[in-house]
Amino acid sequence: MARRRVLLFLKPFDVYPPRSCAGAAASSPASSPPPRAANPKVLSYLDDRCRVHKDTIDLCQSILQRKSLDWTSVQRNDLSQPIRDVDLVIAVGGDGTLLRASHFLDSSVPILGVNSDPTCLKEVDELTDEFDARRSTGYLCAATAGNFEQILDATLDGSRRPVELSRISVKLNGIQLPTYALNDILVSHPCPASVSRFSFRKRSSTGESSHLINCRSSGLRVSTAAGSTAAMLSAGGFVMPLSSRELQYMIREPISPTDADKPLLHGLVKQEQHMLVVWYNQEGAVYFDGSHVVHSIQHGDTLEISSYAPTLKVVLPEHLLMKPSE
Repeated sequence: MARRRVLLFLKPFDVYPPRSCAGAAASSPASSPPPRAANPKVLSYLDDRCRVHKDTIDLCQSILQRKSLDWTSVQRNDLSQPIRDVDLVIAVGGDGTLLRASHFLDSSVPILGVNSDPTCLKEVDELTDEFDARRSTGYLCAATAGNFEQILDATLDGSRRPVELSRISVKLNGIQLPTYALNDILVSHPCPASVSRFSFRKRSSTGESSHLINCRSSGLRVSTAAGSTAAMLSAGGFVMPLSSRELQYMIREPISPTDADKPLLHGLVKQEQHMLVVWYNQEGAVYFDGSHVVHSIQHGDTLEISSYAPTLKVVLPEHLLMKPSE
């Protein structure tokens, strides 16, 4: 039997920029801006975050080394090609790292997320008067350093099966964009302080259409069921069952909507429907799962947004598996 092939997909270590020493700042030219005073407790805390992340990576690598596996690792910023010819991807970091990995995966390769530095509620309470000590939510991450080997073994022996999650497909002027969003997309002006001008309507596979809605707003957000607990929920949306193949959309901060349009500014795109968006600004952008993957759009472009996308196989945390599917 062939050995399993595993890719370790890693959040980089240098997520915080290097800091200059106080001596260097003191010797800087008089024309230089004054140095910013840094809170030493915050800096120590950030150093701890890097250390904990590295310790988790070292642990994962040592466990993989003991298994009968063919494995390799790559930092997420160094990958530019689709992930192929592996049996499992292990994303070590948080939800952001898992989302980045998802952009390189089709529906055939499962992914297991490892939250390398989970939030410690006791620490959050102790530091709440000084700074925000919350870390990655790790909503889609099934493992931490404490249970990684157990979850890995259960995934490899088939007792822990991945769940297929819906993703978002976007066509630009009829051409399929190569990226699928696992959480959400944002269609907006590249400058968030500028008004976005666009129109949209929903259309079914039988050709039936809703009436056209013309918008001036800060943009359009569309989320999957998995993404309904993220930015969509923060903006006033609702949580969807993970099994849902529908998409939730919301017009962000609409300007003077008509009474007839108001009920349609937040709703669902059914599985058999797609959303047609026509962009009217000189420039715009479609952001996939945050700010790292962006596609430019311009005046007159048409977007077709739907759930007609390859699903993603994700090994989910136990508490998500226990939630009702309907």
